[in-house]
Formats: sequence, C-alpha cells, structure tokens
Amino acid sequence: MAALCQTRRALVEIPAPQPKIEGRMRRSYLEILGARLSPTPRGRSPTAAGPRRLQSLDLWSGRIHSQCDKMEDHHTPLTKQQLVQLIRSLILVEQSQEPRVLACDLKFLHDDLQLKKANVFRSIPYSRLGSNRDAHCYRKAYPHLVAFKVSCQEWGQVLLRNHEWDAVVEHTLMAWRFTSELPQWDTASHNALREQCFSILATQSQAALQHYSPQASRGRELLRRFKMAQQHSQTITPCIQTLQRILGELDDSAMDTK
Repeated sequence: MAALCQTRRALVEIPAPQPKIEGRMRRSYLEILGARLSPTPRGRSPTAAGPRRLQSLDLWSGRIHSQCDKMEDHHTPLTKQQLVQLIRSLILVEQSQEPRVLACDLKFLHDDLQLKKANVFRSIPYSRLGSNRDAHCYRKAYPHLVAFKVSCQEWGQVLLRNHEWDAVVEHTLMAWRFTSELPQWDTASHNALREQCFSILATQSQAALQHYSPQASRGRELLRRFKMAQQHSQTITPCIQTLQRILGELDDSAMDTK
C-alpha cells in the first residue's frame, strides 16, 4: 500500500517580486514637463535661447519643489499669496516650452482657457442642499479662478511682447467670453476675480489698439464684437472709444484721397 503512494512534491518557491518598471511609475507634473522640454526639437540646431529657457525652467521647478516640501513638512495650507505664486510659476513653466509659437496659436489659448473654466465648474460641489454659489463653494473654486485669471494675464502679456496686436485683441474677445461664463457668487466681494479678469483684458486690448490700425472691414467687425462684450462689463468702453476714433480717422483719410 505504501509503495503505491506517491511521494509528496515540495511547494515551488515563489520568486521575489520584480522591481517596478520606471516607465509605468506615476510621474509628477513637473517631471512630465521636464521630459517634454529637455530634448532638442527635431530639425533645429540648439541656440543661445535654449540654455536660458532650460535654466529658467530649472529655477521655477526648484521653487515649486521647495514650496511643496514646505507643505509636506509643516502640513499647513498655503496662503492666498503663496497659492497665486505657485499657480503663476506653473503657468510660466508651461509657457517656457515655446512661448512665441504657442501664443500665436489662438486655438491653443482657446483650449487652455476652456480647460481652466471647466476646472472651475468641476470644483464646485453640486450635491448640496443649499446654494452652490455660497462661500463654501467659492473656497473650493478659488484656486481654479486664480489659475484662470493668471492665464488671461500672462498669455496676453506674451502676445504684447511679441507685438501681435491683432492677436491681442482677438485673445481679449475670446477670453472675455469665457470670463462672462464664470459663475457669479452670492457674495458680491467673491466676484472680484471675475471683474479683475475683465479689467486685465480691457487694459491689454487698449494697449494693443495704441499700436494697431486695422482695415476698415476688420475694424467694424471688432467694434461690433466690442459692443457685444460691453453687455457683460463696462470696462471695455475705453477700447470702444479708441476703436471708433481709429475708424473715424480711416474714414477721413478715405475722403481726402477722393
């Protein structure tokens, strides 16, 4: 009987777990940006502006990492000023990719503003018995509102530095529409960021119109769109007056040529 029994086999030893593949590990936002920015673009020779851009990226990356380390060490929330500086730093890192190319692509700016507006609405808790425009919901959406405001300001400044006057005006009208679609809060003081966005955009457009003399057809189209934007905020009124003066001068010069 014993001879018929088979000997019991030993259990196979389980091998040690394999180390994680680096490509599958979760990477931070800054690591992803660094990986996208570090290689030299194909078909281009490295220029003097390349090292400067990477130096600027390393500087901002170091500041953001130090700010995050402070949060982890002290376990305290950021103040409003620190939050604004952190968001501004992230946007500057994002702009350091190719500011001239990206800024001239208004579709990129459109998608950027649309994403930031969507983040505002995603942050608002809707499963509440009370109003979803109260102070509690405003605190949830505040960081995304600041990101939207900084994006309007920084991209407009990039266009102004590039002397893209028509693109500045187009960006103003595009961002104006997104700003008008932001939520209006129950407390009047909470709508200050929305009004600040209107003021920033109107100032940038006014600065562009000081150097921009559009064709008559383009000027009339912009005037029509400015008047539509005036329904959301009166801060664009100086831009309307400046554009009317430019169109008046164009009409006078056309009469003189006749």
